[in-house]
Amino acid sequence: MPSRTENSIVIDAPYDLVWEMTNDLGSWTEFFPKYASVEVLEREGDTVRFRITKFPDDQGRVWSWVSERVMDRARGEVRARRVETGAFEFINLHWTYEEVPSGILMTWRNEFTMKADSPLSDEQITANITREAPIEMGLIKDKIEARALAEYPVG
Repeated sequence: MPSRTENSIVIDAPYDLVWEMTNDLGSWTEFFPKYASVEVLEREGDTVRFRITKFPDDQGRVWSWVSERVMDRARGEVRARRVETGAFEFINLHWTYEEVPSGILMTWRNEFTMKADSPLSDEQITANITREAPIEMGLIKDKIEARALAEYPVG
């Protein structure tokens, strides 16, 4: 059975701004501090294939992979999967955006299984995502809300 995680945050900003900023792969190194680079390899309509390279981890390993995202702005969702799975047997991501009274509820759902010879177990990855996702989401929230305040001042 695959492992699953789910994390959510409400961002006090207009839908269009949240969508634009979180789907601008060029800005991901600002949102995800462990990403050294994000390189778009191919774009066709609402589908983008890209390479993420992380900074070296504590053991000096550099993790890099190719993912594919399919964005559906009208439905408020993004589905992604790793094309180069690396240590994962598979990993699928589902991001949703929902308007709520206090802003946009952004939810990240991950479903994955690690390969038998992976240096990390499903439990370790689950713990890592559970620890890191709220931090990353908080950083995203802060950056988007700061931009929203600058572009859409109240009063």
